[in-house]
Amino acid sequence: MYIPAKYEEARTDILHGLIAAHPLGMVVTHGANGLSADHIPFEVSAPTADAPLGVLRAHVARANPLWRRDGAGVLAAFQGEARYVSPSEFEEKAVSGRVVPTWDYAVVHVHGALRAVDDPAWLAALLKRLTSRHEAGQSAPWAVSDAPPDYIGKLMAAIVGIEIRIDRMEGKWKVKPARPTP
Repeated sequence: MYIPAKYEEARTDILHGLIAAHPLGMVVTHGANGLSADHIPFEVSAPTADAPLGVLRAHVARANPLWRRDGAGVLAAFQGEARYVSPSEFEEKAVSGRVVPTWDYAVVHVHGALRAVDDPAWLAALLKRLTSRHEAGQSAPWAVSDAPPDYIGKLMAAIVGIEIRIDRMEGKWKVKPARPTP
């Protein structure tokens, strides 16, 4: 990604914040048939000694060939709010007219290797965390335990977990103000 210095954002907490606020990532892989992109909601873990930039975790359908790319390098892209910016929003328009339309946006690109996780206990814990997080704002939050156990078991057999240990992150904040405050 091209990032002019004035738009670069490298603070891990800010990059993680965008991922947490906009968890639907686009995972790009390259295989025998060329490039492929999957849109998957992720959670991002805090940095640890083993993963200084954190880890992305999610699940996919067992029928999705993505999880079979275990060990492959991937790019996961996350986009925050975006908006068109009209030249009429710039004071310079009235002064010289030397303005053009643009876009304001914030994005994070995560690079790492994909790891498939085919472990029912790991998946159950992930599903509970994701559900708790995304149901938190509902007036009557749903929980995994609200569904019959045999139904959940059948659905869990049809998914596989994935992890991406973050090796590198790039952030671009082309918005006003140019950089978020922690």
